[in-house]
Amino acid sequence: IEARAEGNQLSIVARGPQVHVMGFEIFVLYIVNELYFRRMDPAAALAEGRRRLAAKIASVQALATEVQRRHPFEMFDFGLRRRYSGDWQREVVRSFAAQAPQWFKGTSNVLLARDLGLVPIGTMAHEYLQTYQALGVRLRDFQKAALEDWVQEYRGDLGIALTDTVGMDAFLADFDLYFAKLFDGLRHDSGDPILWGEKALAHYVKLRIDARTKRLVFSDALTVPKALNLYRHFADRVMTGFGIGTKLTNDTPYPALNIVMKLTRCNGQQVAKLSDEPSKAQSTDTTFIAYLRQVFN
Repeated sequence: IEARAEGNQLSIVARGPQVHVMGFEIFVLYIVNELYFRRMDPAAALAEGRRRLAAKIASVQALATEVQRRHPFEMFDFGLRRRYSGDWQREVVRSFAAQAPQWFKGTSNVLLARDLGLVPIGTMAHEYLQTYQALGVRLRDFQKAALEDWVQEYRGDLGIALTDTVGMDAFLADFDLYFAKLFDGLRHDSGDPILWGEKALAHYVKLRIDARTKRLVFSDALTVPKALNLYRHFADRVMTGFGIGTKLTNDTPYPALNIVMKLTRCNGQQVAKLSDEPSKAQSTDTTFIAYLRQVFN
């Protein structure tokens, strides 16, 4: 792993066998975040963080007074990589688990899940799908190959598919009746969540599948109010889930860092993520991006 400064930006690159280096995304991001926020006033950060945390928990608890919908509200912590600190994430997760257990269903932090007796929750990552762009299958078929191998490996478990590696429309073109029946649902990570969700529901209707048996998981820059609004929009038509990250574990007076670590090359080949939000596209090779766009229209 190496780090180099480029103007006012820091670039960190991990190289090696994928199984050895893929975990650096988690550790590098949370270490950089915690070191950065140690420069701030901890008393002010924690005082305001606790005030905001109490407000979040209260807004979720208020669901008990609303008219019950077909499916329950379920949220989970996806805030490991960009947390304010390890101690603060533990406090946030413990507080939600103790005060809103009906709605708070787990965390992507496996250590916290073990320590606090919670369910470790995660979904398919962009890195997994991107890898198939360099594994020898025809580029146009990389998503179908990745989905097929996932099914063969997990045999019905971990059944939420990520949709935006090359955009939702291209994903749905590959997500036929076979995959729609095998997977439990879909995860949103870029673009307009309402538009995305409506496209997903229309796709299930087209395939003659009852969407009420499926789940839509939202995980893109969520806040608790945004998650609640999405829940109210969709909960009578489909099961939902909300993975809340930075705005759960790093909501203090100090602006959170916008940092990512993504796969850019595999087996000596360029790989890329196009996303449904142009600013989230990931690649260092504009020629490959143009080729990928052409292949997936």
